[in-house]
Amino acid sequence: MAKKGLGRGLNSLFGEYAEGENENEPKEVVKEVVKEVVKVETKVEEVVLNKPKEIEIGLIDRNPDQPRKIFDEDALNELAESIKNYGVVQPIIVKENKGRFVIIAGERRWRASRIAGLKTIPCLVRDYSKQEISEIAIIENLQREDLNPIESARAIKNLIEEYKLTQDEVADKIGKSRPAVTNTLRLLTLPESIVNLIEMNKISAGHARTLLSLDNPIKQKEVALQIVEKGLSVRATEALVHSINQPSKPVFQKKPEKSLELKEFETQIKRTFLTKVQIKGNDTKEK
Repeated sequence: MAKKGLGRGLNSLFGEYAEGENENEPKEVVKEVVKEVVKVETKVEEVVLNKPKEIEIGLIDRNPDQPRKIFDEDALNELAESIKNYGVVQPIIVKENKGRFVIIAGERRWRASRIAGLKTIPCLVRDYSKQEISEIAIIENLQREDLNPIESARAIKNLIEEYKLTQDEVADKIGKSRPAVTNTLRLLTLPESIVNLIEMNKISAGHARTLLSLDNPIKQKEVALQIVEKGLSVRATEALVHSINQPSKPVFQKKPEKSLELKEFETQIKRTFLTKVQIKGNDTKEK
């Protein structure tokens, strides 16, 4: 009689197979155990992914495609002081690249941490595509209102041109309406001198949208100069632009009255012909 192998011992652990049942198919209890193991592994993976990793600041590079180009030095120094006292409260997001790391979101915190003298910074390492990185960078800055209108416009334009997206697709990705995306892109059609004023926060997005209703670039520049020099509000700018687009009509000028001589002549004719007479025009023959 042949000896039974270890397989029988395993069967005794999981229960006997039913008569005629395929022995390669695990029992339901085994399936449930496997499911629970998978759940535990998934939870462990999520915990590991969401756990910040301390990375040397010198190994981290800024994203060359970061839409935000202007960082206020005073605000950075204030953040650096806060980091000295309380540390980096929110980790930055990075992607590993050949032993180094590229910032996906959090460049401002990274810059301030360098000013504060930190050697390492907490990071969440993610493996995003180039397009995903561009989208996340825009979304993070827009949510924090860190981008000036021109930076937003250039970032949106870059998404459209580089990844062949429509304005509707971009609007959906960044959580903006289609008209908002269109109006933002239109800012790039303004003269370069006005674009520079917007980037320096001397002219607001509201001012800029009002200037777009002027077709003449020269007029746009003239009004922009008045906004800066006179500190015009958006409403005052709208009134000024309206007056340029729809100049008031010339005041109606009354026709010159008839001279006394002409009136007297008219009376004499009435008396002669005993009928109503009206001489049109005046001494200069205007009618």
